[in-house]
Amino acid sequence: MKRKIGKFKSSIANLELHDRVLKENTLILAEPGSGKTHLANKIREFVIAAGLPTLYLDFSDPDVDHIEERFKHGSDFHYMRFDESDAFDAALDAAIADRKNIYMAVSPSYFASKRDIKSKLSKMMQKRELLDNYYYFMQDIADVEGFYTKFEDFIFYTFDLVNLKKFGLTFLTQPHEIFENPRIKLLFSFLYIGRCSNAYYYNTTVLRSMKPHTFLYQYRVDNRSLLFNNIQSDIVYIDA
Repeated sequence: MKRKIGKFKSSIANLELHDRVLKENTLILAEPGSGKTHLANKIREFVIAAGLPTLYLDFSDPDVDHIEERFKHGSDFHYMRFDESDAFDAALDAAIADRKNIYMAVSPSYFASKRDIKSKLSKMMQKRELLDNYYYFMQDIADVEGFYTKFEDFIFYTFDLVNLKKFGLTFLTQPHEIFENPRIKLLFSFLYIGRCSNAYYYNTTVLRSMKPHTFLYQYRVDNRSLLFNNIQSDIVYIDA
């Protein structure tokens, strides 16, 4: 299965999503207004078309009326707001049993502030029924500096989580130097970097003038190897 989502700047080839995306992880880094959620929804539509249910965790904790309309397509959209009640647990179990495409508003205040304490939110994300059957999306909040500093439980737990899942993860956030950590880099096979005004850690001036829906795209070549595969890069334009 494959789906065209854009085109490359340096060739006539189309940018396409393939089955490999369903199993491996994608990182989208860009400032607000760069087209992160538009690109994420392209990936989400591809995953749903492949027959996988999706869990979209939005840590800006939006009301349903404040969610972008692009996500609200009939049975592909099942809104929930996380809380620690028994009623929420029951509703989530029912949604999972029905293989709903869940869009979950989440307040980061539910995360523990220390690594040695696992929050109920982290435990929910680690439910075996979700790990075995769902493709995950995680959309970060705007204030990433304070977010990663305060909620240690989130950043370390999230990136340990990818080793437990059967299917892939797409993570959306603003550019931050934490993603230059080699351990974190190796968790992602596909990387899209959009406009970033302070792109000093990415060693390129191109990102500072990137137009909306334009990304620096990097991916690991899918070869069988005992060593790390090569990384290829190009500028890509995402379809409207």
